[in-house]
Amino acid sequence: MKKQTLLSLLSLLLISTFSFAQAEKQAHKVVCVGFYNFENLFDTVDTKGKRDGDFTPNGKLLYNSKVYQEKLGNLSQVVSELGTELTPDGPAILGVAEIENRKVLEDFTQQPKIKNRNYQIVHYESLDKRGIDVALLYNPKYFKVIESGKITPKLFYDKTPDAAKRDTVWTRDMLWVKGRLDGDIVHIIVCHWPSRRGGSYLREGAAKYCKDFIAGIQDENPRAKIIIMGDLNDDPVSPSVKDVINAKDKKGQVKKGGFYNPWGKLYKAGIGTLAYRDSWNLFDQIILSQSITQNDGEGYYFYKNSIFNKSYLISKAGRFKGYPFRTYSFGKYVGGYSDHLPVCVYLVKKVQPKP
Repeated sequence: MKKQTLLSLLSLLLISTFSFAQAEKQAHKVVCVGFYNFENLFDTVDTKGKRDGDFTPNGKLLYNSKVYQEKLGNLSQVVSELGTELTPDGPAILGVAEIENRKVLEDFTQQPKIKNRNYQIVHYESLDKRGIDVALLYNPKYFKVIESGKITPKLFYDKTPDAAKRDTVWTRDMLWVKGRLDGDIVHIIVCHWPSRRGGSYLREGAAKYCKDFIAGIQDENPRAKIIIMGDLNDDPVSPSVKDVINAKDKKGQVKKGGFYNPWGKLYKAGIGTLAYRDSWNLFDQIILSQSITQNDGEGYYFYKNSIFNKSYLISKAGRFKGYPFRTYSFGKYVGGYSDHLPVCVYLVKKVQPKP
């Protein structure tokens, strides 16, 4: 039987168990959980109350239906391949950022390369002035939504003690989704924290909103399985991640109720998901609660993480040579994908042998 046929059977793979006995093999079920910043996936309509005029046919970017459809096709190409090295169905769960509204996601999920996955959408409009939100796509074959909502950070541009003199920053909402991942109850929080144009305390403030929300989940269930994902606009070593979330890059350092950040080692090795001024940052992260990091015999647990960096996602020429291949370069349409690379983690669980 051909390898591709074997891979397609119920998304089951034979991978080695995590023991030192190389000869020992155990059947595992594999799911991919991913995140991708879609880099300004707007429709072509000028929407009142949103700063989306540039992304219209008459705007300075000349963002017309042809550009929009090409961008949808490009993004779907990436998602169609993401995670397929271990599971032919790709991401069972995919967090996304920089999308304008639900309609662009509906158009995205109908793209031919991914339409057969039947991705469903969880999305809420946020107060972001640019009009961009986060959302969650999920394959109902693997994931069922139980409950969802949004976390709205109220942040301030300066730290003056006089609240009346502080300017409120309405950033992107964080999205919370509680669902059943093939039997496991999982909480997912999708983030797009404030940009680096503001102070780092804005991202630390957003991280605190996230951490406080998580505390409520863990008060009810200390062993809750929680996944934080998103474009954090900070690296794994930044205070928002390292101190506020208190995410550790070594599993042995993660205490009960804590979080594991598998991206720290990659970042320290100079590997990232976006580039700026000829250096790499790793803003796109998926962070896991301690309850997902270890094989305790209770459902899915962490296997490995990956940055999807196929060669076609990297610019071959121009000012941004070697950077992620973006849609526009200095206001000119260049037909790329995103200025971020997508990331994913693989979760596995043992398949119980039939009696």
